[in-house]
Amino acid sequence: MKRTEFTQKYGKILLPLVTPFDANEDIDYGRYEELIEYLIKNDLCDSLIVTGTTGEASLLRFEERVKLMETAVKAAAGRKPVIAGTGCASTKETIALTKEAEKLGIDLCMVVCPFYNKPTMEGVYAHYKAVAESTSANILLYNIPIFVGINIDPAVVGELAKIENIIGIKDEAGVNPTQVTDYFLATEKVDPEFVVFNGDDVMLLPTIVQGAMGIVSGGAHIFGHEIRAIFDAFEKGDNAKAKELFVPLYRFCKSCGQNGRILPNSIMRPAIELVTGIQVGPARSPLAPITEEEKAVLVDVLKEVGKL
Repeated sequence: MKRTEFTQKYGKILLPLVTPFDANEDIDYGRYEELIEYLIKNDLCDSLIVTGTTGEASLLRFEERVKLMETAVKAAAGRKPVIAGTGCASTKETIALTKEAEKLGIDLCMVVCPFYNKPTMEGVYAHYKAVAESTSANILLYNIPIFVGINIDPAVVGELAKIENIIGIKDEAGVNPTQVTDYFLATEKVDPEFVVFNGDDVMLLPTIVQGAMGIVSGGAHIFGHEIRAIFDAFEKGDNAKAKELFVPLYRFCKSCGQNGRILPNSIMRPAIELVTGIQVGPARSPLAPITEEEKAVLVDVLKEVGKL
């Protein structure tokens, strides 16, 4: 798939949906449909990602992930592409979940690097090769060392780019602000059309300068219009405008990381509720809920950036 074909189909803003929970931490599929409808009607993204990190995939059961995919495909009804996050800790389960996504008609799967077990680069290569060979869907590699414990080496990405249906990578660039460039250099001779997306809202400006074609953004639940305007300003050469638009997004994302929180969901969820009015509930345990002190900071930031 050529880069232009990718962006024409999936766009530049890929939004990883939060998974709504009720008071018992059971998934509220009705709220999920409501959230999807809101995002589509307000044009806050170009594509929807089901069960990514923002969707707390590691805290969901296999059958819950499949039902969320099914719900999203039905709710989107062809108005926005649905991308499935199908990465699991084991190769066997990743293949099984990817096949379920394919059955639902999803033709792009975002596959996170296997987590917890810290495989060698040989193991990482073998994992992705096996997944790719098990499906006719396209695969977007997902590198997020801060959670999985290892970083996918650019040389390995270069080798994986030789596999026809491995078409790109999402890099959580915060761990290495220049790694987007490393991935471009590693793949340019193997597949000059290899897609490279940024996966970290606070690294949006540094990565689009390096050529990142888009972003996987949880912040787009609230800042989708601003993110689109940042891309537009940059493409027009108006760097001052791009920076001006970026600062509120940056401040919001920083507020979601209070008290050393790595996964921002516990604070992002109340922010989504405050701005959209859609009750997505608390994060699933063991993620601790937002504190009153954190909420006060969040509300102040949302007011200061004009979201409340």
